[in-house]
Amino acid sequence: MNSLLKFGIIPIDYASLESAFPALRSLHDKVSDLERQEIIIRLKRGLYVVSPTISKKEISMELIANHLYGPSYVSMETALRYYGLIPERVYHTTSITFKRARVFENKFGRFNYISCQKPYFSLGINQIVHAEYAFLIATPEKALCDQIIFTPKLQLRSVRALQLYLEEDLRFDMDEFYKMDIAVFQECAAFSKKRTEINNIIKLLR
Repeated sequence: MNSLLKFGIIPIDYASLESAFPALRSLHDKVSDLERQEIIIRLKRGLYVVSPTISKKEISMELIANHLYGPSYVSMETALRYYGLIPERVYHTTSITFKRARVFENKFGRFNYISCQKPYFSLGINQIVHAEYAFLIATPEKALCDQIIFTPKLQLRSVRALQLYLEEDLRFDMDEFYKMDIAVFQECAAFSKKRTEINNIIKLLR
């Protein structure tokens, strides 16, 4: 078990497990045994994380999301909540990818992946670095763009409609909204299928 502690909360695959137990003849049996004892937790087939009861460390949902399916970055309401921009608790983790859309469910919850075009994907991504790990997440501006663009049937064709959506539906921190970087919205608008809505953000900021 001590050989697993070096991984901390970073998701591990079969190659990592093999390096932790190099003398084993049957890694499959060992993995099954570790799962049964709840020493490791399956995230998806072939990907695991050391149980927080063993590592004594808090699991990062954002880190798990990056590893489950990628390239991807955490976004939309998950990122807005991470930054403290909306008050509502989020019950699933949403990410953006330029690969096809996917959904994963495991012990830690539901992980949704929404597909976008490659040029748009590369805009507005932050790397959050901690002592032992790092993950990719949308900037606050990109997360708001994603929230508007990828929410089905959401149409905010006027500045007033946008403002009401922010204040009443999302309960967005408007003090922080007015500090946002217009340049990120301008970049996103150039590649967005909801250009009118993103341009309304720019108008509201001005």
